[in-house]
Amino acid sequence: MSTAVICVGRMKEKPYRQMADEYLKRLTRYGKTEEIEIPDLPEPAGGSSPALEEQIRRREGEGILKAIRPGDRVIAMTIPGARMGSEELAEHLEKLRAGGAGRIVFVIGGSLGLGKNVLERADEELSMSPMTFPHQLARVMLLEQLYRAEKILAGERYHK
Repeated sequence: MSTAVICVGRMKEKPYRQMADEYLKRLTRYGKTEEIEIPDLPEPAGGSSPALEEQIRRREGEGILKAIRPGDRVIAMTIPGARMGSEELAEHLEKLRAGGAGRIVFVIGGSLGLGKNVLERADEELSMSPMTFPHQLARVMLLEQLYRAEKILAGERYHK
């Protein structure tokens, strides 16, 4: 069973990169977890219109969709998505795996969010919180929760 985290944008700040790398390293004990970075598009300096923002989301989404394989179970990270605690996430991953899901793919959009093209491909939406987080922090938080879920499923101790 493998997992992928597809993200728009690169980790630019060293502390976030170090944290993400640490969780990716810890996750290797439990199976393959890959991080796939899709280039983000710059927002116009003079402001933007809703149409231009949707165009940016669509173009970033095209890059995301190229990284998704047929048979992937795609979970889009969105603010209005389903909310789960750590134990619930672990149970959900276990059910997806038992149900024959191939690769489980989590998608974090760019600063403007995910385009309709990605949301239409997603099998479900998951929310970390009704709050908005910087994308680099959201990525680290997701990797930490995936690590915590794997520890739960392995029957290992984790901090509550």
